[in-house]
Amino acid sequence: MFSLQVLGAVAQLERALIAERTKAGIKAAKARGKLPGNPGLRERRPEAIKAVSQAREKLYLDELISSAQTWLPTVRQLRPQHSWDNVVRVLNRRGHDWTVERLRRAVHRLVREKLAEKELLARSPRRAPEDHLMKLAAAIAIADPDLSLRDIASQLDKMGERPVRGGKRWQPSSVRDLLDEAHRFGLIRR
Repeated sequence: MFSLQVLGAVAQLERALIAERTKAGIKAAKARGKLPGNPGLRERRPEAIKAVSQAREKLYLDELISSAQTWLPTVRQLRPQHSWDNVVRVLNRRGHDWTVERLRRAVHRLVREKLAEKELLARSPRRAPEDHLMKLAAAIAIADPDLSLRDIASQLDKMGERPVRGGKRWQPSSVRDLLDEAHRFGLIRR
């Protein structure tokens, strides 16, 4: 334990030294009349802008590909039967940090690169606004089929969703009613 703490302290000192040297180098360059950064970008040269843009796109795609195994299977399970909002809620419940716009952009990019199916982008079926809880319960059940009714009720409580029949907490019987309704709509199979 002690040796790990010493190594951590040494690494932290090294980072501090690197930052200090970088700042000193920038300050010295400014004193000589040089500006920090990419001169091509400062001068708005098209080839420099294009190179930086391509590098950013490649980095974004590499990050998507490396993380896709943690979130793409859930998207494949839930889309297009469920809205992007519900998919984001299920993913974030599992520890991710998505917004609807970021997730849609990521899936669009993977589809464009032929790394995901085009069907994921299809419109989800329209449902009446009161079906929100039914869809949410169905999405949770589909994402993790091993969850019990009590576990799904706990997830709905954590999400801050209010029970249909009033009360402060979700009951397994209320979740069962929602899942039965989802089955009638064809959202889930038994």
